[in-house]
Amino acid sequence: MDASPKARLSKIFRAAVEAADPARLVAAALRVEGDSIVLDAPGARAQVPLSSLWKIHIAGAGKAGRAMGEAALASLGKRVTEGVIAVPHGAEGRSGTVRFVPAGHPVPDIWSLAAAREIQSILERAGKGDLVVALLSGGGSAMLSAPADGIGAQEKAETIRLLLRSGADIAAFNTVRKHLSGIKGGWLARAAHPATVWALLLSDVPGDDPSVIASGPFSPDPTTFADAIGVLERHGVFYAVPGAVRQRLLDGAAGRIPETPKPDDAAFRNAVAAVVGSNRTALDAAARAAGNEGAEVVLLPGFLRGEARECARLFVARLRESVESAPPGRAVAAVAGGETSVRVAGGGTGGRNQEFALAAARELAGEEGMAVLACGTDGIDGPTDAAGAYADGTTVARAAALGLDAAAHLENNDAYPFFRALGDLLVTGPTGTNVADLAIGWARKD
Repeated sequence: MDASPKARLSKIFRAAVEAADPARLVAAALRVEGDSIVLDAPGARAQVPLSSLWKIHIAGAGKAGRAMGEAALASLGKRVTEGVIAVPHGAEGRSGTVRFVPAGHPVPDIWSLAAAREIQSILERAGKGDLVVALLSGGGSAMLSAPADGIGAQEKAETIRLLLRSGADIAAFNTVRKHLSGIKGGWLARAAHPATVWALLLSDVPGDDPSVIASGPFSPDPTTFADAIGVLERHGVFYAVPGAVRQRLLDGAAGRIPETPKPDDAAFRNAVAAVVGSNRTALDAAARAAGNEGAEVVLLPGFLRGEARECARLFVARLRESVESAPPGRAVAAVAGGETSVRVAGGGTGGRNQEFALAAARELAGEEGMAVLACGTDGIDGPTDAAGAYADGTTVARAAALGLDAAAHLENNDAYPFFRALGDLLVTGPTGTNVADLAIGWARKD
């Protein structure tokens, strides 16, 4: 018997998450070969003779931090002198010489500050002849938080909350974060200088720009104070953020505060950034899994961007267009990657993927043979325990039979209780990786 559309889409999503396993990706990129430690990743290769090394330090942060750190330790073993990696609450512990310390996400907490200070201390102890292995993944921006001079932790957190509610994307977020931070935007690379720095990055951002991933603490920053002001103005929150934040950005734009380190800074002469995995890693795996299920695959990298509702409408239209042009009896799978945003106007509960699925449900209402699953690869969609949600042509009618109005729930940003009542949430628990989101559509033309 053929699998149900929901079971099939869930299977494809799980294959994508498995392909983005951070331990496997780090193990493939970092190893000891003969008398050298080698970094070998797409677009980045470097090696350091063991005989020339004094010490190896590990530092990092992110939702995939535990798995990345364990894999680095497995590759480098007792050669690692010390390390600290900030990880989600509940994943903390110790392994060999590396401590995994808890930190908050998506809003930094006191643990995020403690983690940042510890890592900064380790890097400042690194000297010439040392190697720093930096392990960064999505979530690292919040988990390492050391506000710049004159900015309090609460003032920075309030700014982040305002941006979250405004629908800002990750690049916009990080432009502001870097200019309110004492460690992001290349400042940790400056702290580690003159040591050699290898940054292994698991990307959750469009374009896989190292300066955006976890706000680029080990990468030169192409953005400016003026850019950060522009972000706040475009999202209508410049005059809502705390006064100290506004004043710092204005002082920076006027040249009264030094800019973040730029590409010509000496700190980057011995620094290499390697993206070991990304949304494309998961996207390609999902495409392979859909093909193995017998579908003709339409691959849509970077498609998930902008407002979740509008993106869902366009995705369903693309899925409908693809199946209409397919031969009779042939299944079509559309696989899209990226990250949408939600402008929060209501008081409900949900996340960007559940909002996407609810908007898709309204587009699909009454149609046969079409289904959509939208999920975050980290297993966490917004402030909920779900990775995302499933929708098909029966979703709106099934909800109405339970007394639920799809349009009202969407307007109130209240997708979570809607899909929970239908049994159509996908709950995976934290996956240990984070390469942004996937939307997978399935359709068959009879």
